[in-house]
Amino acid sequence: MAEQPKAWRTVLDHVERRLRDGSLGPGDRLPGERDLAADLGVGRSSVREAVRVLEVMGVIRTATGSGPRAGAIVTTSAGSGVAQVLGLHAAAQAFAFGDVVDTRLVLEQDVVRMLAERRTPTGAAEEILAAMDHPDLDPAEFLALDAQFHNALAEATGNAVISTIMTGLRAAIETYVQAGAGEIRDWSAMRARLQEEHRGVIAAIHAGESGVARDRIHDHISGYYAATQHTEE
Repeated sequence: MAEQPKAWRTVLDHVERRLRDGSLGPGDRLPGERDLAADLGVGRSSVREAVRVLEVMGVIRTATGSGPRAGAIVTTSAGSGVAQVLGLHAAAQAFAFGDVVDTRLVLEQDVVRMLAERRTPTGAAEEILAAMDHPDLDPAEFLALDAQFHNALAEATGNAVISTIMTGLRAAIETYVQAGAGEIRDWSAMRARLQEEHRGVIAAIHAGESGVARDRIHDHISGYYAATQHTEE
């Protein structure tokens, strides 16, 4: 069975609801960490993680210090589409892992095709790959960067719809990817394999080989799922 939604997603649900009902809007400040944790029955670390995700998604900006510009300030409105993304982000937890993988294959094969046809620079993704080479990363840290790598490729297309859908699916993707890591007997070998596959995709994009890039991202995504799919049972 899929794991239960993590506590920080409760915070995302709360923010999404408030964006939709109009009680939160651009310029409003989120309640403090302590208050949110108490009101929603989650730990303060979960609130911090949710705030980080919301900032990455462009829902809020954070600033240290005191005064009206400090804290977590909402930067978007319900009509911007971000509320809908947050809804997808939460709803995706109920999707079957196989359906999420199939959706990734459809999206990401087209992502790398577009990038290869245009020979789009992939500097942000390559910086993430370099960070993933750090020997001290544990599996969870490595796979968190892995998710950032795939999102960076989607963002490189310049297609806001594709990158938004990938962001909305990120939590569901991370759920099955992280769950599978615990079932891999030789993590070092898997890590090396994943990095080799990542770099193979980048090489195909740089060479303008769209068909090769599509094949490589397909094998990369489906290969990991095939190696870990029994964790869903």
